[in-house]
Amino acid sequence: MAEIAQFKLHPGSSAPPFSLPGVDGRSWSLEQFRDFPYLLVVFWCNHCPYVRAWEDRTIALDRKYRPKGVATVLINANETVNHPEDDFTSMVARAKEKGYPFPYLRDDSQEVAHAYGALVTPHPMLFGPDRKLLFQGRIDDQHDRPDRVREHYLEEALDAALAGRPVSRPELPVLGCSVKWKS
Repeated sequence: MAEIAQFKLHPGSSAPPFSLPGVDGRSWSLEQFRDFPYLLVVFWCNHCPYVRAWEDRTIALDRKYRPKGVATVLINANETVNHPEDDFTSMVARAKEKGYPFPYLRDDSQEVAHAYGALVTPHPMLFGPDRKLLFQGRIDDQHDRPDRVREHYLEEALDAALAGRPVSRPELPVLGCSVKWKS
């Protein structure tokens, strides 16, 4: 678990720019999401059991909130020497296997992950129309037991933002596998 004191960005921080290759063969930048009032950036990977546990729920959230003006983008920055299952070819295969409805991007230099202060996978960050941070924290309170979820942290933040209300819990510790940094 990564605590709030470790976060680099906090509510009101601007989304750092990026331009990264996607598994769809396109290059994606922050500007390409300008038609969406809200942007959910999630630091992600293929191998982490936390990512895999929250994967279907993340897809479902995208399908629910994209029509309401929320774009989702996944970014994988893990080094691949010790984690070859996180390489670009494996990312392409995983996105196809799971039918990802959102861009899945490779941050091979890890510069974007450093700029955002990514700590774990998954590490979701919700940005508003001005691309200021509204929320970062866990998706919900039960990564491995979807049938026991009582706290839908990300969904509550999305609902509040879309209703024009402040997010009641804008920062929560994140839970997941540590980002695998290059040495």
